[in-house]
Amino acid sequence: MRSAECQTGLCRPQGRRRGWSSLCSRPKHHQLQHLQQQRITAQALGSRDSEDDTPRPVQRGSTAVPLRVFSPLAEATSALSDLASLSMLGNVDVPNSAVSISDVMAPVKTDMEQMRQNLRNVVGRRHPLLMTAADQIFSAGGKRLRPLITLLVARATLPLSGQSDMNEKHRRLAEIVEMLHTASLVHDDVLDDCDLRRGKATVNSLFGTRVAVLVGDFLFAQSSWYLAQLENLEVIKLISQVIADFADGEISQAANLFDTQITLEKYLDKSHFKTASLIAAACRCAAVFSDCTDEVKDAMYEYGKHLGLAFQVVDDILDFTQSSEALGKPQGQDLASGNLTAPVLFALQDPAVGPRLLQLIKGRFKEEGTLQQALALIHEGGGIARSRQLAREEGRTALAALSCLPDTPSKRSLERMVDYVLDRLY
Repeated sequence: MRSAECQTGLCRPQGRRRGWSSLCSRPKHHQLQHLQQQRITAQALGSRDSEDDTPRPVQRGSTAVPLRVFSPLAEATSALSDLASLSMLGNVDVPNSAVSISDVMAPVKTDMEQMRQNLRNVVGRRHPLLMTAADQIFSAGGKRLRPLITLLVARATLPLSGQSDMNEKHRRLAEIVEMLHTASLVHDDVLDDCDLRRGKATVNSLFGTRVAVLVGDFLFAQSSWYLAQLENLEVIKLISQVIADFADGEISQAANLFDTQITLEKYLDKSHFKTASLIAAACRCAAVFSDCTDEVKDAMYEYGKHLGLAFQVVDDILDFTQSSEALGKPQGQDLASGNLTAPVLFALQDPAVGPRLLQLIKGRFKEEGTLQQALALIHEGGGIARSRQLAREEGRTALAALSCLPDTPSKRSLERMVDYVLDRLY
């Protein structure tokens, strides 16, 4: 039953999704951010009258009840009649100028090098057997975007609570985030029997499945121990949810291979589980250790969530647009394996090419040349263009979430991070 004060129509019971979600109880600028996200997915989707449009807004990252379902498409279908309210947010554009990762990293360059050395020592000192693998994983080079974002949020939020420098919990959080991400990649490479990742030899290809599984297990275990030592229940709940989300994402992907009935909502759910969940939780946790208000913590979660979704959409676009040499794997490998991503889903909606693409997918590309035909149809049917639009809109929403932060080098780097992610489109 809607509250007496609610005039937006956004309060409704969630049923099996645990309790109530009251979006109208949020501060005004969060309601506007929510309306902006509704516009984003609705524009990218076009007409989807055949789907279940029941609104199911969910606020993830709650400290009291860690909700398990994030529904971008469902959020996009409610309260679209008052989009004029978005004008209060102003026009937030994503610059197209090229951004280097070194520019983004500048405010936390020393912090990042210290973190890398710590991670290498965590594995190698306790288990010399794994030292060579640790050198391979944590060697110099590599972007390490997730801990970089974590440290930038930490520094960007410090002025809000009057703190002068990061504390050890900020630094440990960045290490935990990188260990979790790396462990998930090592295990993914084992499951997929991958020899290369981004053109670099994987741990299992160099040292065998046994060592790769041990490294992944050790990193998960060590990150869990470090997490407990932080002694912050809100952070423990958030990061524990991320670990569960990793499994949910992998299971969801495996269960929907070659499923042409998959919706964009399910695709975005999977993208949240596999990519955005960790980034969003890391950003909120960094704000927690900066003693920020709930409003700022919510905003940092929104930044991480939408940046993560933009990152995943861009990654999925590149599978169709980059060369095999740049990808480190055959072009279109996701499609060939049955993993239907945003470009495919958008192209399937095109009345001219959709039916032909559907038949090729149902045939699972067993006949020679059918995969190349499908790749051409995805371009022809606007799948790449509409996916780029979706990625840009997610980037704009991430930028809008930074409006609560004071102007500092770290905030500017967080803005540049959005540019960096989107620059990969070109």
